[in-house]
Amino acid sequence: MRTLSLPPRTAKSKGYAREQECQAAEAARRDAPFVHGRKPLRGCPNRGRGEVAASRASDVRSRAGMGDRVRIANASGYWGDDPEALARQVRSGTVDYVTLDFLAEITMVILQRQRARNPSLGYAYDFVEMLAPVLADVVHGRIRIVANAGGVHVEACRDRIAAVCREQGLAPAIAIVCGDDLLARVDELLAAGVPLAHLDDGRPLATVRDRVVAANAYLGARPIAQALAAGADIVVTGRTTDAALTLGPLVHELGWASNDWDRLAAGTVAGHVLECGAQATGGNLTDWQRTAPLDVGYPVAEVAADGGFVVTKPAGSGGRVSRATVTEQLLYEIADPAAYLTPDVSADFRHLDVRAAGADRVMVSGARGRPPTDTLKVTVVYRDGWRAVGYALLSGPDILAKAERLAAMLWHRLGTDFTDRRAELVGYRSCWGAAAPDVEPNEGIFRAAVRDPDRTKVERFAHTLLGFALQGPPGLGVFGGRPEVQEAYAYWPALVPRDLVRPRVEIVRGDARVVDQLPAAPPDGATSVGGERETRGEPAAAAAIAAVPRRRVPLRRIAYARSGDKGDHANIGVAARSPAAFAFLRAVLDAERIRGHFADRCGGPVERYELPGLRALNFVLRHALGGGGTVSLRADHQGKTLAQGLLTLALDVPEAVLAATPPDGEG
Repeated sequence: MRTLSLPPRTAKSKGYAREQECQAAEAARRDAPFVHGRKPLRGCPNRGRGEVAASRASDVRSRAGMGDRVRIANASGYWGDDPEALARQVRSGTVDYVTLDFLAEITMVILQRQRARNPSLGYAYDFVEMLAPVLADVVHGRIRIVANAGGVHVEACRDRIAAVCREQGLAPAIAIVCGDDLLARVDELLAAGVPLAHLDDGRPLATVRDRVVAANAYLGARPIAQALAAGADIVVTGRTTDAALTLGPLVHELGWASNDWDRLAAGTVAGHVLECGAQATGGNLTDWQRTAPLDVGYPVAEVAADGGFVVTKPAGSGGRVSRATVTEQLLYEIADPAAYLTPDVSADFRHLDVRAAGADRVMVSGARGRPPTDTLKVTVVYRDGWRAVGYALLSGPDILAKAERLAAMLWHRLGTDFTDRRAELVGYRSCWGAAAPDVEPNEGIFRAAVRDPDRTKVERFAHTLLGFALQGPPGLGVFGGRPEVQEAYAYWPALVPRDLVRPRVEIVRGDARVVDQLPAAPPDGATSVGGERETRGEPAAAAAIAAVPRRRVPLRRIAYARSGDKGDHANIGVAARSPAAFAFLRAVLDAERIRGHFADRCGGPVERYELPGLRALNFVLRHALGGGGTVSLRADHQGKTLAQGLLTLALDVPEAVLAATPPDGEG
């Protein structure tokens, strides 16, 4: 396979002499002291806007010249994240890379909708708006950007960035990673005997083929590393694994081999910590009261050549980095911790070691890796009818009875013949169901929703709801206008043989364009791997616990937790506040107990996994989100509140365990 590269500058190139001066200035100032709390950005002082490096192929940095660590920052955890985070990360000090993660399953659906309405859209345009004010800082400071902002239209994102660069007189090398879009190849794959069967129930894709609007394979870190090796300053991808945004730069900078499984796993773990932005620096933390709430800093990972890394944040920023902030993020949106599957490696989270390494510094080590599987995950999106959601303000007294009356009036008028329908009071058991306390609120939001293949029925619902404003119970106010009828898009996870996916890297700088196609086949040794799930606790240990003095307390007293989603499934990671608490939870907190706590929310089985290194348990709740994504009519269709609901679970805890467990302990 040929090496992908751009033509290097020569002595005749415009600004070549100035570029040499800039490189000398950068070397002299690399260790310059902070001035007013901010270290000067690396690069050439007072460089003209038209004198930016024309190629990085001859300027690939050596770790030997910059220490033995790569500093990778994150500035976005989802599409809609803090628009100023990128500027703060770029200007906070010296970092080598900034990654931005914009894509979730639901985001791909939204982007596909946008492109269907406007062929020039389909990417996270906020990224360009975030990047424009700091482009000069990024280019002059030799900071490289890696983002999956390309969504379902990577080329359009690249072209918009290039236009902004031209407006500013800048000429960075912009790379795009393509090949994830399989929509045009769906029939080819089906004809070749690839069923693209649904991962949960085995249905062949042929059952919904006529409604498919998108199909994207998850790509890994190799194309990103290849783009960086060729000199890219900015790398924009479509559908990649979130962790690949971090792993790609690490593979490039540290020279990790494609079969160095433990290091690849370590880089994947680092990427998992960074991918959700401020969730690693105090955001969504169980012990939120202990976090500095203003100007929360986004995470930075300092990664060593052996794969060990320190999580930190910019000096002087708010938030917090501690064992708990990092552990909660490690538990977020995982299933089997023994097999965190990516295109690059199967990472084992079970024996991770997370410990404090100073103020707002946490060291993570102990990742183990195995070869990846011989398949890649594919996210298919298909049309699944129409939906609408409407709201009304409702107040007490007797608010629950009023909500029931309003729902009865609505369904009497419309009938109940919908694919799915829902009426609930946000403020009373709309998130946790029966797991929530049975306390009548004074006010709440009446929320009604329907979904059906027949658009006419959904439109009738949208026109009917507001008609009860003058017919319904007192204390009812309408806001937000008439419900909007929207097309519903469903999520279909599938697998495709990786040798049928052809990643492509394209780099553009001005008129120079280089394209290379990469094989997706893994190194020898690809395999299917998985850990052992344990749904039950330890009966003997539980019996022994029952014989000692105990006190009833909420789970929150001895643990902290975080929850997330994957399609229609939710996970809740529970971390013990002490070794004694972990031993107790291993014995008594089993899958059936979790299933019972969320009995009216969880439609499938619950799986339990152990992570002894983190002193944590991970629970996967199957079919717990009402279909998930844009299909679900639930208020919490992504399971974000479930961890808080589980932490209210009352447990009879031995006094000895309570004595050994500080209420603010982190494990």
